[in-house]
Amino acid sequence: MVETLVWLLHVGAAIGIIGLVLIQHGKGADMGAAFGSGSAGGLFGASGAANFLSRSTAVLAAVFFSTSLLLTWYSGHKAGAASVMQHADLNAPAVPAPQAPAPAAPDSKSSEIPK
Repeated sequence: MVETLVWLLHVGAAIGIIGLVLIQHGKGADMGAAFGSGSAGGLFGASGAANFLSRSTAVLAAVFFSTSLLLTWYSGHKAGAASVMQHADLNAPAVPAPQAPAPAAPDSKSSEIPK
């Protein structure tokens, strides 16, 4: 029951972050409004929208991060959850180290230059 609520909060925060990021203006959008090509007086006023939207995004990001940690904790503490090391065979022989190649057999005609 609690895990389901955390999942719903997690998905809601993710959707909220996506929506808030898409609503926000980029840094270059203010340059157009300064020279009269855009309307600076929107729903939240000239600078109120940036503060409200950025703070809302930060709060939703904190909620998303918290629910991510909670869901990770829940998945690790479920009944019957096994560790990776519980499936490892500790009595298995170790992988042998690779051997150096055997030296080549000496030929009757050596390619080495005599000194």
